[in-house]
Amino acid sequence: MLILPEERRHFFKDPFGELFSDIAHIIPRLARRTVYAVGDVVTHNLKKNGITPDASIIDGHTMRSPCTEAPPFSGRIIRVKNPPGTITEELVAGIDDAIALPPATIYVSGEEDLAVIPLVLAAPEGVCVLYGQPHRGVVVCTADPTSKEKARELLSFFVHRDGA
Repeated sequence: MLILPEERRHFFKDPFGELFSDIAHIIPRLARRTVYAVGDVVTHNLKKNGITPDASIIDGHTMRSPCTEAPPFSGRIIRVKNPPGTITEELVAGIDDAIALPPATIYVSGEEDLAVIPLVLAAPEGVCVLYGQPHRGVVVCTADPTSKEKARELLSFFVHRDGA
């Protein structure tokens, strides 16, 4: 399991991709593209706009409160455990499974906030990965060599714990 120490969380405050204040600005860019989504509200808003992500990762919460706009599940449901502030092997395996056989919804018991990192690493080139940036909007990160390098850099701030 990878754990993000409290003193390193400030490295994750800036958007990991291009920030949009409103998802409506993104919708035209997503036509005929493979889309992955992290977060209940982002997934809900995509579906409300006629876009079903090939892979979505949700946890039933938004900003640590129960989500009132929970999206309906799409495709297979993959249930994983991922405590807050971590990236578990179970989450990574769920991402690999969802990408291999879309569409799929990964339902996280715990927290999905950091899932964008392994999702970008696993995504084929050209895939649009969307996630919410609290109080600011929606971030779009296109899987490419630059974003994958940034994801590896972000992973370097985690510490590895066996058996946790």
